[in-house]
Amino acid sequence: MLKSTPFTDIHIALGAKMHEFAGYNMPIEYPTGITQEHLCVRQGIGVFDVSHMGEFWVKGEQAVNLLQYICSNDISKLEAGKAQYNCFPNGEGGIVDDLIVYKYSTTKYLLVVNASNIDKDWAWVNRHNEQFGCKLENASDRVAQLAVQGPKATEVLQKLTDIDLSQIPYYSFREWRFAGVEPVIISNTGYTGAGGFELYFHPEHAKQIWDAIFEVGKPYGILPIGLGARDSLRLEKWFCLYGNDIDDTTSPIEAGLGWITKFVDGKNFIDRERLEKQKAEGVGRKLIHFCLTERGIPRHGYELCDELGNTIGNVTSGIMLPGTRTGIGMGYVKAAFAKKDSVIYVKIREKLIPAKVV
Repeated sequence: MLKSTPFTDIHIALGAKMHEFAGYNMPIEYPTGITQEHLCVRQGIGVFDVSHMGEFWVKGEQAVNLLQYICSNDISKLEAGKAQYNCFPNGEGGIVDDLIVYKYSTTKYLLVVNASNIDKDWAWVNRHNEQFGCKLENASDRVAQLAVQGPKATEVLQKLTDIDLSQIPYYSFREWRFAGVEPVIISNTGYTGAGGFELYFHPEHAKQIWDAIFEVGKPYGILPIGLGARDSLRLEKWFCLYGNDIDDTTSPIEAGLGWITKFVDGKNFIDRERLEKQKAEGVGRKLIHFCLTERGIPRHGYELCDELGNTIGNVTSGIMLPGTRTGIGMGYVKAAFAKKDSVIYVKIREKLIPAKVV
């Protein structure tokens, strides 16, 4: 049995193409199609149902110490009302998951994790909490979430709250009244690179908030957006997707996530010694972003080659960018081929299609 979100019936009524994702019955695209949905978010405003994501509360005097141990980023630098991108190193050089940490206070944090990893992450946090004794709560089934993204998102959402959204900086959040509902977490975060907010609230308020957003968004051409455009938007912005571009076999250093891997004094996190050595000595492969210079679609698993056809890596994510005739992708290659402007080749049906590292 597939799980439903509080918005599943709405998606079906709107004619969405539904498919299983992380155990949930999720909308892949609506009758408007992925290209129009992608462009709508880039140019205007779109709404994503992301209620399948996982939410864990971490509370107690040792909360910061637990998070400093299991997270790669420096939690001690996080201020109340701020959010921080992070990952869980897995103790073997890989990544358990990537996540966002929200700080309420030094004794209260919210972790937002990927839907496909909720059970794995919950077990991981509990396992390491044994030495810290924090109070943990898996609230994943009791939180609904909408991502309202695009350059018009702030203007539209402002009509539904009296807090000044322009005063909530990027990767910051507030709990406030929204569309007649409180509390709602209003977070200046998102997975599209187009700007906007993510809203967290109790599931019983889902329809009220959905209807309010779409009512005020009508004059702005607001559209519901499925997982297809969510994937194309994040890939256009070069955001990693867990399970494709990062996983238990890829290190944060290989994946270009050294910027969230902080080797500060006193932060003895899982895998610190191994990752610090990788950063100092270099790695044998790196995650790259590339654009095809001839027509083609790079798909997950395709080989990446040198000019002689020798395999140098593999595509982890790839698409034909909506609204263009350009194929773009991400993948791991031998470090010697990872420099910007390097020419590599994607093997598509035994043909080598040239691409540039960007």
